[in-house]
Amino acid sequence: MEQLKGNLPKNPSPIVSPQEWETARQQLLVKEKALTRARDALAAERRRMPWMAVEKAYAFEGPQGKVSLLDLFEGRRQLIVYRAFFEPGVFGWPEHACRGCSLGADQVAHLAHLNARDTTLAYASRAPQADIARLKTRMGWEDIPWYTITDRFDVDFGVDEWHGHNVFFRDGERVFRTYFINTRGDEAMGTIWSYLDITPLGRQEAWEDSPEGSPQTPPYEWWNYHDAY
Repeated sequence: MEQLKGNLPKNPSPIVSPQEWETARQQLLVKEKALTRARDALAAERRRMPWMAVEKAYAFEGPQGKVSLLDLFEGRRQLIVYRAFFEPGVFGWPEHACRGCSLGADQVAHLAHLNARDTTLAYASRAPQADIARLKTRMGWEDIPWYTITDRFDVDFGVDEWHGHNVFFRDGERVFRTYFINTRGDEAMGTIWSYLDITPLGRQEAWEDSPEGSPQTPPYEWWNYHDAY
């Protein structure tokens, strides 16, 4: 931190009048709005990705004992599983999880809003449940469902050597993998919107370009206080 104090770019931006500053902002705003529209279009394409059936039965350990991948949905239709590196051999063990995964966990928004859109977020690591419970309490992550991987789930879904978010959809007892994002793509995760935008149902708001029959409601009307859903 001491190295960062007092540093300025070698070529700092020019100092301008309020009128010139507003002109520059409006010029940049055109590009920012174009980026927003492109991001919305990409999310619409993502909602139309093909699905992969999950044929294997995966087992996890939770606070109450053994659970299945289906159990991780907690009765909802959509599930996002983040593979967090907290286990022997990871830097920081046993006091901390990996620095990057910890930074990501610090950004997770209140999950009541995500749950209100029929979506569950869960973390999964190879650490035993006793260590996970201790870590959650120490770091203030008590609200994040966090499970212990007991089989090849991380290997089969591309997160055995690096972190990533896998997205699943449940149709009754059948489970499908619908999306996967990792490496720098994980940097944007944490807000309710970033999570919903990687799911097959999206934000479920009427303005979205979604497959026919997708559940949608007017924007803003479903928003609520996290203790009032």
